[in-house]
Amino acid sequence: MGMSHGWGESCTGEAESNRSPHRVLEAAVTLRKPNEAAAAAHERLFPGHVSSLAVTDPELIEYFDNFAFDEVLRHTADLPERARLMTQLAAMIGVGAVAEYRIMLGAALTIGVTPVEAKEIVYQAVPYVGMARVFDFLHATNETLTDRGVRLPLEEQSTTTPATRRAEGLAVQKRIVGDETVDALYANAPEDQQHIQELLSANCFGDHYTRTGLDVPTRELLTFAILAALGGADAQVRGHVAANLNVGNTRATLIAVLTGLLPFIGYPRTLNALSAVDAVAPSPGAPAPKEEA
Repeated sequence: MGMSHGWGESCTGEAESNRSPHRVLEAAVTLRKPNEAAAAAHERLFPGHVSSLAVTDPELIEYFDNFAFDEVLRHTADLPERARLMTQLAAMIGVGAVAEYRIMLGAALTIGVTPVEAKEIVYQAVPYVGMARVFDFLHATNETLTDRGVRLPLEEQSTTTPATRRAEGLAVQKRIVGDETVDALYANAPEDQQHIQELLSANCFGDHYTRTGLDVPTRELLTFAILAALGGADAQVRGHVAANLNVGNTRATLIAVLTGLLPFIGYPRTLNALSAVDAVAPSPGAPAPKEEA
């Protein structure tokens, strides 16, 4: 699929003898175009871009673009455009979609996501998907930024030192997750797993959440997007629904995030994440859960 769709060129006014073998296919593109709203949204993100998929797969691109760039966007009013693009990038790391990530990173930079923010999205993914998956995305980010004339490395965003990272990480972890929950994690961990809790506080929170470049509520939205896209992390998704609420994000915002992710991560993972939202932050009109006998 890919967001490299585009409808910037038409195929008129050429003699048949001058057409390449693909021109006959290109002529058919004019019959299958996204609607006006989708085309305008697409052009804002990918100005002047022409897609080979619009030639080879015009039917799919027509209804995908209408879906992703019009229908879905009507339901994301609770999420600013920049935040939507950033959570989509985070989710693409979660699903391992490097090619799509490159294209959407270009769009994000076009609409105002900064190089620092772009890098911080990648850094934020490291404790959740691991460096093995992030490695290719980091290189893709560096290459995209370099192609746009950005000098690397960027300014440092770290605020901790090896001596302070655990204490500061534990403090921000308790702010995000809650004092009682964090204390219970430490209390309930077997002795031979205590080091995992210590690493979680020092590394995940001390090395990453204490960084500047993105605020904590934005980092929590990114984490939620990564975990929803990753799949198989239902308990962690529920935990980070609660964490998002703790730092000021709302049910409406989380639903808007998932709506924006739907075209890229599919229905099963989106519905699983929505179940987590409903479990932790039920709709005001939802019936109370039945108590088991």
